[in-house]
Amino acid sequence: MLNHGSANRGTAVAVLDDYQNVARRYGDWESLPADTEVVIFDEHIGDPEELVRELRRFDVVAAMRERTAFPREVLRRLPELKLLVTTGMGNAAIDMEAATEQGVIVCGTGNGSAPGAEWAPTGELTWGLILALVRGIPQEDRAVRTGGWQHTVGTDLAGRTLGVLGLGRLGGQVATVGRAFGMEVLAHSANLTDQRAREFGARAVGRRELFSASDVVTIHMRLSERTRGLVGRDELDALGPHGYLINTSRGPIVDERELLSALHEGRIGGAGIDVYEREPLPADDPWRSAPRTVLTPHIGYVAETTYRTFFTETVEDIRRYLAGSPVRVLNAT
Repeated sequence: MLNHGSANRGTAVAVLDDYQNVARRYGDWESLPADTEVVIFDEHIGDPEELVRELRRFDVVAAMRERTAFPREVLRRLPELKLLVTTGMGNAAIDMEAATEQGVIVCGTGNGSAPGAEWAPTGELTWGLILALVRGIPQEDRAVRTGGWQHTVGTDLAGRTLGVLGLGRLGGQVATVGRAFGMEVLAHSANLTDQRAREFGARAVGRRELFSASDVVTIHMRLSERTRGLVGRDELDALGPHGYLINTSRGPIVDERELLSALHEGRIGGAGIDVYEREPLPADDPWRSAPRTVLTPHIGYVAETTYRTFFTETVEDIRRYLAGSPVRVLNAT
């Protein structure tokens, strides 16, 4: 935890989950009024009781995406809280209704930033995971560093089939790169039209066909009650022992127990995973020893341009609120 400013003076601001200790680099905190105290937490606080204890005295809390949850039972125990800033223009981990009832203004960041600044890095990581997985890059890197030499035979992508589950802006970006690699691209989402698919050189198919006909399936959908558990045993079995699954969206879209079982039993070829049902992963989480995987710690959006936008606009949100003219308000009535 890093402390900036003098305690018990002016407005107290808590900046949560600064895992990389970069909040100071990307945000101009000195532009806030001189009597503003800024406390930066560089470790995640997962226990709600501890979270309440740490945050009870703060007027402003800045949250990084959905890393820390603010349900009604937490919000009602933060009596000093007046402003809650979230990176991004939406946050499913914040109870907006409860915040509004309590008189807490919720502001976002990223609205009006450079096109693709927030979602493009996730598409780039998606391809990093695909290439690392199908070419065995982590295994070969470790082999070279320990005195070994070629151990794997990679899967080539040209002429293979890419299945994109969710063809929005991000899914469209991934589909375009797939075409550049010479892959056939299939796509599926609830309201996908043939015309929309053709815009990205893809063919719209049903969900079952997407999994059974694809060599690599990558997920690019928002988490909702409709998409929770959307990928389960049937889909994984359809993907088969030579197929790969990539998830850079949200962990609960995939039934994690079924995916882990399929990996251990060799019922799918492998998985590249950036998101998990529980984050950060506990030290003994079964994902940490899962075979046939390339794992990253939810870093899809963790890139220079995105972080610069997030922290610059977080400071702006706080400054404008303190001046009496809040911007990017998400729970305006």
